[in-house]
Amino acid sequence: MSLATQKIVPCLWFDDQGEDAANLYVSIFPNSRIGEISRYGKEGFEIHGREAGTVMTVEFFLDGQRFVALNGGPLFTFSEAISFQILCDDQEEIDHYWEKLTDGGEEGPCGWLKDRFGLSWQVVPRVLPEMLTSKDHAASQRVTKAFLQMKKFDIEALKRAYDGEVAGAK
Repeated sequence: MSLATQKIVPCLWFDDQGEDAANLYVSIFPNSRIGEISRYGKEGFEIHGREAGTVMTVEFFLDGQRFVALNGGPLFTFSEAISFQILCDDQEEIDHYWEKLTDGGEEGPCGWLKDRFGLSWQVVPRVLPEMLTSKDHAASQRVTKAFLQMKKFDIEALKRAYDGEVAGAK
């Protein structure tokens, strides 16, 4: 996606781990790369308190989506109020993102996790929204009951629940 066409760019505030986070994320997602890196200078030291030459911002692209990581200091931290959803086509993809993003982080309920930097992600099977918005209300309710018992989503268990079979949760 060209910069001219992407009007909204998520900016992620880190204490001083923005470059590490950007490098981790681009290593996990396909079609990803590091873009421009800006550094603090001597100017404004009395405000930012950062040594000249340290990383201020890192532009990075995840599967073509532009992001900026800002090393802004410890004033703000991430919360679960904001998360990024990763829509996955199959269980292998879910397992890949779950494994990579929970390394050093923590698992949460219903496909949510926090990575080692405290950023929240939800690793979701692409078929889940279709199941939840199905005109078959009973099937969507069975899927809801099944996924509420899961941490990492299990696509086959969700399909079994949707089809009315006994679905175990993982």
